[in-house]
Amino acid sequence: MKPIAILGQTVLYGAFAAFIGYFATSPRYQHLPPDHAVIKLSISHLGGRECRQRTPEELAKLPRNMRAPLDCPRERSPIALELNMDGKPLFHGQMQPTGIARDGIATIYRRFEVPAGDHVLLVRMNDNLRQSGFPYAREQQVHLKPAQILVIDFNPDKGGLFFQ
Repeated sequence: MKPIAILGQTVLYGAFAAFIGYFATSPRYQHLPPDHAVIKLSISHLGGRECRQRTPEELAKLPRNMRAPLDCPRERSPIALELNMDGKPLFHGQMQPTGIARDGIATIYRRFEVPAGDHVLLVRMNDNLRQSGFPYAREQQVHLKPAQILVIDFNPDKGGLFFQ
């Protein structure tokens, strides 16, 4: 029985190795079409808060240790975000603040496969929807090479929206 068991194991291990070998190379996986690039929209930011000035009457009603001149709610504003490529919208939406009290950071991550070549990108962001318009905007001509990854990010210390 021993030679039959060894022969059976050899056949089964060989079939398993052939199975693994085939699927290690086939079917062929292609991450991107050969003439496409990727734009990644990856932003994390705290939305604004609408603080108001307390009146002298309101301040007088408060205990001395709580007489802060500004009344700021805990909740933060959603963030409006738009991404246009060559005048056509790729993304229009809002990022909602996280947390039970809606006082956390708002985050978005989107990935867009686009044709390689020259494009005009326009990104606009409003981090306080109580105000109209888009205080942060960036329009730039970019040349995307095939398989290139362009990341759009936000950093107020670097001037707002930027491409890397």
